[in-house]
Amino acid sequence: MTKTPAELDLMAEAGRLLASVFAHLDGLPLAGMSTLQVNDLVEAFIVDRLGARPASKGQYGFGFVLNSSRNEVVCHGVPSKDDILRDGDIVNLDITLEKGGFIADSSKTFLIGNVPPAAQRLVRTAYEALWKGIHAVRPGTRLGDIGFAIERHARRNGYSVVREFCGHGIGREMHEAPQVLHFGRPGTGLRLREGMVFTIEPMLNQGHRAVRTEDDGWTVVTADRKLSAQFEHTVAVTGNGVRVLTLRPDEAGWVPGA
Repeated sequence: MTKTPAELDLMAEAGRLLASVFAHLDGLPLAGMSTLQVNDLVEAFIVDRLGARPASKGQYGFGFVLNSSRNEVVCHGVPSKDDILRDGDIVNLDITLEKGGFIADSSKTFLIGNVPPAAQRLVRTAYEALWKGIHAVRPGTRLGDIGFAIERHARRNGYSVVREFCGHGIGREMHEAPQVLHFGRPGTGLRLREGMVFTIEPMLNQGHRAVRTEDDGWTVVTADRKLSAQFEHTVAVTGNGVRVLTLRPDEAGWVPGA
């Protein structure tokens, strides 16, 4: 379950490359593009520019390099030429990348054009909730502390946390132990120790936390059709805290102790 220093270095390189994918996306005019166009651009960037492998493609039979989850889609949205990103949308792009035998996993919810204030607030709170969870990571704390920090922040701001999906250990495989829930009680769950690597990826809903899966077997939407937002990072437990392996350059100010 824990990674050696050499393995962590390889995971950090995969994470650095994945962060550059999101930086590339930040520079693209997403409004008016289909989610399939975005998928294809990301695949070309990962393969041709970075010399890496998009780890999601082919995983569990999934045929794309990313999940594109727009507005009421909670997670696992399937890219499509008919799914057009329009002014006012929010869309989560969830991307994985393998380099040197190890996988990094991250996601970001993008604001498309002029997004209404209520949607902006949801997205901002989801991002803050991610960092509340990250700040709880250090040797000796427990997984329940992470989930508690996330859900407390969401509830204080009037949002619900999806419970059907969770973070996960990651390394040579995309999904490893342990499961990292985004709700919980302080002082409960697995105790964290140096060398553990896992994702934290809370999904916050405007309305009720209930979700349902569409007929395609992949796309998960809010049951009440209200908006959902998500962010994700791959993190490692260090000797005295946490290292965010997929940290983007614009996020330095969020790192504990920075």
